Amino acid sequence: MSYHIHIMRISIDLSASHLDALDMWCRRDGISRAVAIRRAIAAAVGPQVAKAQKLAYGLCRDRGVDGLDWERSIRAEWDVTPIPGCSRTSRGR
Repeated sequence: MSYHIHIMRISIDLSASHLDALDMWCRRDGISRAVAIRRAIAAAVGPQVAKAQKLAYGLCRDRGVDGLDWERSIRAEWDVTPIPGCSRTSRGR
C-alpha cells in the first residue's frame, strides 16, 4: 500500500510574541517550525474531524431500515439496462 502526501507551502503572519513562543517550542522539542505548525494544526483540527465522524456514524439507525439495505437500494437506481448489440448503455455511457 502506498500513500501520497501532498504538501503545500503557505505564508502566515505571526506576532513577535507568537514567533518567540514557536521558536521556544521548536528548540525545546528539536523540531522545525513547519513540524511544530503541522502538529498544532493537527491538534486543533483532529477533534473536529473526530466529532464529524461520530455524528455521521449511525445516521440510518433511526430510519427503521438497515443501512446496508438502504445503500443497496440507492445504488440500484444507478443500474442501467444494456442495449442489445451495443456496447454502450441506455444512459449513453
